[in-house]
Amino acid sequence: MTSSRSTGAAVLDAVLARGVIPVVSLDNPATAADVGQALVAGGLPVAEVTLRSELAEECLHRMAQVPHLLVGAGTVVRPDQVDRVHQAGARFVVSPGLDPQIVERCRELGLAVLPGVATATEVQSAARLDLDVVKFFPAAAAGGTATIAALAGPFPKMRFVPTGGIDAGTMAAYLALGCVAAVGGSWIATRKAVAEGDWAGIEAEARRAVESAGQARA
Repeated sequence: MTSSRSTGAAVLDAVLARGVIPVVSLDNPATAADVGQALVAGGLPVAEVTLRSELAEECLHRMAQVPHLLVGAGTVVRPDQVDRVHQAGARFVVSPGLDPQIVERCRELGLAVLPGVATATEVQSAARLDLDVVKFFPAAAAGGTATIAALAGPFPKMRFVPTGGIDAGTMAAYLALGCVAAVGGSWIATRKAVAEGDWAGIEAEARRAVESAGQARA
């Protein structure tokens, strides 16, 4: 178990390294590799593939074949999904809520896990599970930077990954907070860009996001 948890921690460090996690919703496996390659080319070799379509797991599997790309599964809401996305090639799991069974299964499989929280009660529960990084969701609707800053007071060791309602124009404000480890967002690889096959556009957005994150964290 200790070895698996160490593996998950190392993966999480890599996921957070550039300060931005592209959230990608795909329903056509034929586009998965192209999206992944565009992100890698843009200097952002990480992607959270949401489980919001019938073919999402196949899309994740194909994206996981892209060299140098760290792929995870988002919108994981049941423990059995953890096993399936692990088999598909996911290295990390993101959940909209805090489910101890999902956390435990991820640890058993050596997967990094980012469970979602939005209240002090949920952060406290996460801390009792020995978590020190959590997803803050839905970020904008739950009060944005003001709420995160308020939560950081009683939980100074917790780091947050806000997701939901964040875009290129607002990411810097979140990353300026010392307790924010990274932000997640869908503006880098939008459904429109994917549908149009705008791989160059996705690459450019990825590069801009990395540059903006670096400046905000400096």
